[in-house]
Amino acid sequence: MKIKTKLTLGVGLLFLMIVLLSVVSAINIYKQKSDTEKILIANYNSLEYSKNMMLALDKIAEDSTQTEIFKNNLVLEGKNLTEIGEADAYQSLRTHFQNFQQNPNSETEKLIRNDLVEVMRLNMSAIVQKSDTAIATSQSATTWVISLGSVCFLIAFTLLFNLPGNISRPIRELTESIKQIANKNYHERIHFKGSTEFEDLANSFNSMAEKLEEYQSSSLSKQLMDKKRVEMLIANMHDPVIGLDENNQINFINEEALKISGLIREDLVGKTASEIAVNNDLLRELLRNASLEEKSEAPMKIFADQKESYFEQEIIPISIIPTGETTKKDAGKVILLRNVTAHKELDFAKTNFIATVSHELKTPISSMKMGTQLLKNEKFGTLNEQQKELLKSIDEDGDRLLNITGELLNLSQAESGNIRLNIQDCKVSELVKKAVSNNLIVAENKEIQIETEINNEENSTIKADFDKTVWVLNNFLTNAIKHSEVGKKIIIKTENISDQIKFSVQDFGKGIDSKYHSKVFDRYFQVPEDFQNGTGLGLAISKNFIEKQGGEIGLESKPNEGSTFWMIL
Repeated sequence: MKIKTKLTLGVGLLFLMIVLLSVVSAINIYKQKSDTEKILIANYNSLEYSKNMMLALDKIAEDSTQTEIFKNNLVLEGKNLTEIGEADAYQSLRTHFQNFQQNPNSETEKLIRNDLVEVMRLNMSAIVQKSDTAIATSQSATTWVISLGSVCFLIAFTLLFNLPGNISRPIRELTESIKQIANKNYHERIHFKGSTEFEDLANSFNSMAEKLEEYQSSSLSKQLMDKKRVEMLIANMHDPVIGLDENNQINFINEEALKISGLIREDLVGKTASEIAVNNDLLRELLRNASLEEKSEAPMKIFADQKESYFEQEIIPISIIPTGETTKKDAGKVILLRNVTAHKELDFAKTNFIATVSHELKTPISSMKMGTQLLKNEKFGTLNEQQKELLKSIDEDGDRLLNITGELLNLSQAESGNIRLNIQDCKVSELVKKAVSNNLIVAENKEIQIETEINNEENSTIKADFDKTVWVLNNFLTNAIKHSEVGKKIIIKTENISDQIKFSVQDFGKGIDSKYHSKVFDRYFQVPEDFQNGTGLGLAISKNFIEKQGGEIGLESKPNEGSTFWMIL
C-alpha cells in the first residue's frame, strides 16, 4: 500500500471520528437545550399563570380589578396547554370561574382553587419528568463522547507509534545501501515490502546497482571482440542481410545485400533507410514489405549478376530487455533474404515435366478411349457380360486418367504463366446456365436439386474468360454434388458487390473444419476425413484461373452445416 494511502486512511479516519464526535456532542447539547426550553416555556409559564390567578382570587373580594387580572392569566393559560390532562383541568377551571362570576360563594371559590392546584400539579410533574429526560440525555452524551474520544485516542496513538517507523525505516535502509554503493559494493540490493512507493524506489535502486555491476565487470576489449565476431558472422552469410535500428537507420549490411541492391557501403553512412530507398527500388520494396502486417508468401524476383534470382523475404523484429529492467524495448529489425532460385528452377522443371508428360499421355489415353468405343460397337462383334464389365472398367479408368491429365495440363499452364485467357463480356446468367446444364444429369442421378438465385439485372455482364469461369463453376458444383447426401439441394447464387459480381455455390453436406480452410486451395490437398476420389487439383486450378482474371476466390464452411465456395469477378 502506498504511504500516501496509509496517511490518507489514518488521518482521514481520525478526522471522521473527530467530526462524528463534534456532531454527537452538538446533537446532545441541542437536545438538552430543547428540553430546558420546553420546561421554561411549557411548564414554568403555566405555574406562573396559576400563581397569578391564585393571588388574584385571594384579593378579588376586596379589589374588583383582580377579576380582570384573573381573566387575563386564564386566557394565557388556555394558550399554553401542553400536558396530558391539563386541557380538562383548564375547562373545569374556566367553568367554575364563570359560575363564580355569576354567583360568588365560598364553595365555587374552593372548586377554582382545586382546579388551579391540579394545573400546578400537572406542570410540576411534567417538570420532574423532563428533568429526568434531560439527565438521561446528558448521561448518553457523556457515554458517546467518552467512547468516540477513546477511539480517536487509539487511532492517534497507533499513528504516532507506527507511521514514523514505517517511513523512517526504509529511508534508513536506503541510506545504508547508498553508502555501500559509494564504497563500490555493487552487489548490494534492497527489498521493501508493503509500500508501493518504496518498492518502486527499491526496484530503481537495484536496477542502478545491477547496471553499475555490469559496467564494472565488463571490458572494452571484450565488447570489441564480440562486435567483430558478430560482424564477421553476418559478412560471411550467403544470404543478403540488412539490419535496421529503432530509428530506421542501417546498422549493418553484408556484401550479398550490397551486391543485389547495387548500393555502396560508403553512401550509407549517416543516412536513414528511407532516404536511401528514394533512389533504390529494391530497398524501397523491402521497406514496404517490412511495414505490411500480412507478409507476402510469393518470392521476390531480383535481377543481379546478369541473371534473375528469386528470394524469400523474412522480417525478424529485434526486442531487447535493458539491464535491470523487465519491459521489452524495440531495437529495430533484420531483413533476411533467402535465395530460393534453385528451388524455383526445380519447380519450373517439375511444372514443365508435368506438362510434357500430361501432353504425351493425353494422346494414348484418347486412343484407348476410342478403342473402347469401337469395342462397344456390336458391328465388330458381340461381347459377353464379363467382357462388357471389363470394358466398362477400362472406359471409366480412361475417363479418370483423361480428367487427371487435363487437370495437370491446366495446372502447369497456370503455374508457368502460359495460360491463355480470352477476356470478353460474359453474361452472368449464361455462365450459371452453362455450369448447371453440365452437372444436371449427375445431380439428377443422385436426386439432388440445383436451385439458382440470380440477384442482379438480367443482362448483367462481367469481364471474364467464359470457358475457364464455367470450368470453375463446374468444379464447385461437382464438389458440392460429391459431398451432398441423396435428396439434398444445392444453391448457386449471384449478387452484385459494387461493380463486381459474386458467384457462390452452397451445399448442405458435412462441411469442412476451419483448420483446413487455408489449405483447400493448395495443390494435391484433400481433407483427411474426405474419402472421395480425386487428385486434389481442382480447387488449386480454380484459384489460378480466377486470380489470373483479377478476381478473388474463397470458402465459408462449418462442420455439419455445409460449405459455400465463392468467387468474385
